[in-house]
Amino acid sequence: MAPTPFLSRRDFLETTALCAAGLLGGSAPLQAAARRPFALRYVVGSSLYGGLSRTEILPEVTKTGAAAIDLWPRRHGTQREEADEWGRERLTEALRRHGVSLALTTRFDLGPFGLGDEMKYVASLGGRLIVTGGKGEAGLTGSALKDEVRRFVEAMRPTLAVAAETGVQIAIENHSNNLINTPESLRWMLEFSKGLPLGVALAPYHLPQDPALLAGLIRELGDRLLLFYAWEYGKGCMKPMPLEEELMQLPGRGVLDYAPLLRALRDIRFAGWTEIFMHPTPRGRPILETAPLVTEEINRARRHLESILTGLPT
Repeated sequence: MAPTPFLSRRDFLETTALCAAGLLGGSAPLQAAARRPFALRYVVGSSLYGGLSRTEILPEVTKTGAAAIDLWPRRHGTQREEADEWGRERLTEALRRHGVSLALTTRFDLGPFGLGDEMKYVASLGGRLIVTGGKGEAGLTGSALKDEVRRFVEAMRPTLAVAAETGVQIAIENHSNNLINTPESLRWMLEFSKGLPLGVALAPYHLPQDPALLAGLIRELGDRLLLFYAWEYGKGCMKPMPLEEELMQLPGRGVLDYAPLLRALRDIRFAGWTEIFMHPTPRGRPILETAPLVTEEINRARRHLESILTGLPT
């Protein structure tokens, strides 16, 4: 049986607003929603804290201006495996105690076809998203790329049927050395998956560092953009380098102009998650020495983004 069309988060919010307006007998709620200032919804990637335990990470989440966490597994973090060790009851209690929700997990390790159990796990904890990578021959262009992306989406249909049943969306990151790693491949993926719970986790790091190109892509993705990584190339992340150069992947440390990107996010009324992000070398270590220092660096990047967003012309 084909999966039923998936109701996007934006569709859900608009439907809820319409129902509320009807119940209240007027259009005031809709007018209020239209006037509501645009704001980014931040989620903390646990991998920024490396192999630190969630007992150290969870108290830090709300200090970053976020109320949700993205659990990463080894080799980038240890928190997803730790969640299994804790069990759902203990994890749920810890999340509640610290005022944090599980927004998503990142599971490149499972691949796009191995997410069945993970979707059920995430849904059981209130999460609604999993990030993973695409699968197929990389480096293709033109009709060969189009055909390979079509095959990938067709192969994803059983997984997407489970996603529709559980209410969990799958976001494919545009990762280098991957089938889905260019604007063209993203466009084909979304074209072939209309009505399915498949979207994009957009990583500017893996794309040309051209603000106009990135902003245009954000507008093209629209409500299929489920997660935005505030992450630029800087000096890269594939070899050891001085810390000040490694941190140039973060907003305000590197040279990428985020104003066009943030304007595009505002224009599409982006309702997904924003994850301030970078990779350390070697993987699996905190980006700075202690959890409070990591939190301080996330806040520095967040203040940079917020200062730009506040200064955008209306």
